[in-house]
Amino acid sequence: MAAVKLKGSESNLASATNLGFATLVRLVNNSNSIQLVTLKNAGGTTLGTFTMTANSVELVKKTSTDTLTGAATTLAVKVASTW
Repeated sequence: MAAVKLKGSESNLASATNLGFATLVRLVNNSNSIQLVTLKNAGGTTLGTFTMTANSVELVKKTSTDTLTGAATTLAVKVASTW
């Protein structure tokens, strides 16, 4: 996992959020089950989905106005890369 600089406070993805217009987001599946994450553009059109395995961490690049939605146990925070 690459080093990242925190740019905000962690929140869950129970509802759609652009995470303060983030372009890079660190996601944590804080659950023992898989979780679906959905990326949508500002107009609400689904751009893609992916499944996070149990207790996993992912980095997602997105356009600032795109939103992410997951579960209450999918935690997200706006970050900046340090590489």
